[in-house]
Amino acid sequence: MAKPDEGSLIGLDVGTTGARAVAIDLAGDILAAATEEYPMAMPRPGWTEQEPEDWWAASRAVLSSVISETSQTPLALGLTGQMHGAVFLDESDSVIRPALLWNDQRTQRQCRDITEKVGPQRLVQVTGNPALTGFQAPKILWLRDEEPAAYARLRRVLLPKDYVRLRLTGEYATDVSDASGTLLLDLRKRRWSDEILDALAIPGEWLPAVHEGPDITGAVTASAAGVTGLRAGLIVAAGGGDNAAGAVGNGIVRPGAVSSSVGTSGVVFAHSDEPVIDSLGRLHSFCHALPGAYHVMGVTLSAGGSLRWWRDIAVGNSYDALAALANQAPPGAGGLVFLPYLSGERTPVLDPAARGAFVGLNMTHTLAHLTRAVMEGVVHSLKQCLDLIAALPLPITDVRATGGGARNPVWRQLQADIFGMPVYRNAVDEGPAFGAALLAGLACGAYASVLDVTSRIRLGPDVTEPDPDASRLYREYHEVYASLYASTSGAMHRLSALGGASLTF
Repeated sequence: MAKPDEGSLIGLDVGTTGARAVAIDLAGDILAAATEEYPMAMPRPGWTEQEPEDWWAASRAVLSSVISETSQTPLALGLTGQMHGAVFLDESDSVIRPALLWNDQRTQRQCRDITEKVGPQRLVQVTGNPALTGFQAPKILWLRDEEPAAYARLRRVLLPKDYVRLRLTGEYATDVSDASGTLLLDLRKRRWSDEILDALAIPGEWLPAVHEGPDITGAVTASAAGVTGLRAGLIVAAGGGDNAAGAVGNGIVRPGAVSSSVGTSGVVFAHSDEPVIDSLGRLHSFCHALPGAYHVMGVTLSAGGSLRWWRDIAVGNSYDALAALANQAPPGAGGLVFLPYLSGERTPVLDPAARGAFVGLNMTHTLAHLTRAVMEGVVHSLKQCLDLIAALPLPITDVRATGGGARNPVWRQLQADIFGMPVYRNAVDEGPAFGAALLAGLACGAYASVLDVTSRIRLGPDVTEPDPDASRLYREYHEVYASLYASTSGAMHRLSALGGASLTF
């Protein structure tokens, strides 16, 4: 494939709260960007669902927007999106029921069944991970157990971004990084595991073909071109799960650099050249979106989601206004700690019944203290992820902030102070969509290699240095934070059970 001299690359991110598309030139500069939000349903405590048709409608809107604003000819499209979700399709590719999302917690029984059938050690050995409620495999078994009529219609299971791929290209395909989050992929072989599929009685033909991130997985159909503004025949790259694609966009493509992302969830992500597995399953071990590469990551389920919850129920201000409010309180929020377990938790406690809490409240605390405590609690959770990665051991030479935690100086300072490390920010902070566009550049030959891709990634001029006094104080607060789950988990579990059985008045 001849290397093009000019043109644009499109990245599409099918996220949790909305779809985002970006168009970049071959130098990696942003030409256009657009976002379209969609709702998330919570029909019961711990359940989260979305309508795949909402993803497709939002994707059409943002693609049309960036195409209309870009004069350069698009060369390729890369896809990324929220991981782990389950889109259930019948034989005509119609959606059977709303998709179950990554933070859905209804599958505890199915996770126990998977662990029993495969064996806990063998499951981690093959897939790199224990059975977690958010992953896709237990969702398939939940449909079998709880909605047998819907299960009888099931013929295909796709991840969120790959449903949009189907609508764009007519192809059933995914990439290895997103497939790693299904619990059905052989991590080392980078293909579906016949052993796991057989143990769980899941037909392999239900699953899409697996590709490396820069592979071409099809082309935009004439019908999709008509509703998106894309040209028919535009090639579509496999792309990556949102964290892997975001890591490509942040230059996390070699050992040492680590990204810290605050989106709806919070993620600390580290590249590895070989599979590196935490034997206790506290960290995820996945394939990277780059051929032959791997990564580990720790996840807190409610990071920006905690601040969004706090905004919606208590404050009602913009996120920038909340950060400014938090900045009015001192480090440590006057002896107040927040546990961000609003959707259960993954790293390091792997507990879907964990619950959030303010600990240390007194009569002197104000909205500013509580708001700061929410933000600090999220970063304390990310600090636990960072410490686990360092203990594997994997090298950590620098931390790069991304997502909402990169755009606001208060978030960046909290990360620097609580991590005790300088925090960098990329010059282009477009997250997963930017990384997907770079993968599209590899797919169409615009970039010759991963090294060529990384030359397009530039760090911003500002570095957030930790304040030594604040860091010393936060080390003590972090010890308290880290002790609270063990001392309150019994009460959390009882309250979780009681809340699920509460009467409606």
